[in-house]
Amino acid sequence: MYGSKPAGSASRRRAASAAVLGAAALLLAGCSSSGDGDGDEGKGPGAGITQQPREADPFWVNPDGTAARQVTALTESGEKDRAEQIRKIAQQPTGEWISPENPEEQARGFTEAADEAGRTALLVLYNIPHRDCGQYSGGGAADGDAYRAFVDDVAEGIGDRAAVVVLEPDAVLHLVDGCTPQEFHEERYDLLKGAIEKLTALKNTQVYLDAGNAGWGHPDQIFDPLKRAGVDRADGFAVNVSNFYGTEESLAYGKQLSAKVGGKHFVIDTSRNGNGPYTEGAPDERWCNPPGRALGETPTTRTADPLVDAYLWVKRPGESDGECKGGPKAGDWYPEYALELARG
Repeated sequence: MYGSKPAGSASRRRAASAAVLGAAALLLAGCSSSGDGDGDEGKGPGAGITQQPREADPFWVNPDGTAARQVTALTESGEKDRAEQIRKIAQQPTGEWISPENPEEQARGFTEAADEAGRTALLVLYNIPHRDCGQYSGGGAADGDAYRAFVDDVAEGIGDRAAVVVLEPDAVLHLVDGCTPQEFHEERYDLLKGAIEKLTALKNTQVYLDAGNAGWGHPDQIFDPLKRAGVDRADGFAVNVSNFYGTEESLAYGKQLSAKVGGKHFVIDTSRNGNGPYTEGAPDERWCNPPGRALGETPTTRTADPLVDAYLWVKRPGESDGECKGGPKAGDWYPEYALELARG
């Protein structure tokens, strides 16, 4: 529906992918406002937020993100200790979750800002119809046509600028675990394949299809659905998005899954996995704002295994998982939880 790419294009794109992930500096040096990679570019007003050294972390830090604004507010109110804790979040690149309102404008704004800083934008698309099965993050596009238009707008906004896109957290997983009704399965496969084709056709965009986490089940349950969703055309898959499983567990899960989908590379969300998963309370609520968690390994392309393209903070630490354990609605800033994560 989105058209197709020539056979073999995925392998050619992987040969060039170092320009986006492993060597973003080379790709973007001509566009960078300072280009020296010393971490001084893109300071946020008042918060002093700078970009990370691009050699190991080529991703864009939003100097005006929610965490950065809280750093400013805490500093101005004299709460310097708290400000420095939240700075641990504010100074790292995190995923920018594109909302359905003005997606083209959002994608263009984030990628232009990243481009000006000589970095790669990290974007998350989370708008598949019948999303989250009516739970805390329920919603999504009204129908298939609305979703295709959303993806088209995002692609138009990205253009030729460098971006890494994590595509639709839980969308494939919920086809496997029975959460998404059978009547919507074929449409979802078609929408995911179309989104992958559309986005990977962009010159400097890499796409990682979400593939669940180490705690939900076994790779044998999801590898075929991933193939049906078009993972062969993507640059790889993403694991542990918005979850808490440790990097070692996530690596083992990802490597098992990679072996079943043609050796695809993957990325790991390490944003909140510093203390591993929560194991108390009701099992179906353990993932939602669990206490006692901590920030995980900071974003980098220097990972422990050649199959892992990057450790990323896909979930923005400090944003609520939903209205549970005293938290606000999903996606809203939860300052007490942000502080708890930062303190570890």
